[in-house]
Amino acid sequence: MALLRFIALVALALWVGGLVALASVSAPVLFDMLQAQNPATGRELAGQLFGGMFSRFQYGAWMLGGLVIVSLAVRAALGPRPRRFGIRTWSAAAMLAASVGTVLVVTPRIDTIRTSVSGPVASLPAGDARRTEFGRLHGLSTGLMMATILLGVGLLWMETRDHS
Repeated sequence: MALLRFIALVALALWVGGLVALASVSAPVLFDMLQAQNPATGRELAGQLFGGMFSRFQYGAWMLGGLVIVSLAVRAALGPRPRRFGIRTWSAAAMLAASVGTVLVVTPRIDTIRTSVSGPVASLPAGDARRTEFGRLHGLSTGLMMATILLGVGLLWMETRDHS
């Protein structure tokens, strides 16, 4: 059981830590440096680069999420059942769903808007439907990432408290 808990802890730490590093280090550095280098198109390029990095990370996150869920299921099957098993399983499933939804639904819609605009999305007029939709989708993506981080921190906390 200790090995299965360790696997879940490592998977959660990599998943949550990776998201935090992307959001708090990678994104700001990309946007700051590329916008400083080219104020006209740097922000757009930074968004494209970050989107690619984020999507690639999410594919790895799917494996990490699978490890967490399998670890919980095997521990429950072999007994004793992990404390708050249902909450933990549903939290991991919600994290995984947020990740999959972001990559397969939200990101392609953002990319469609980007390709429909001849320049940066930010250059569109404030009332343009594409700019509004882009902002909404970007906010949704950010919200899903934050929810994943918060759920992951909660799972990490529960895993460290469970000694069965």
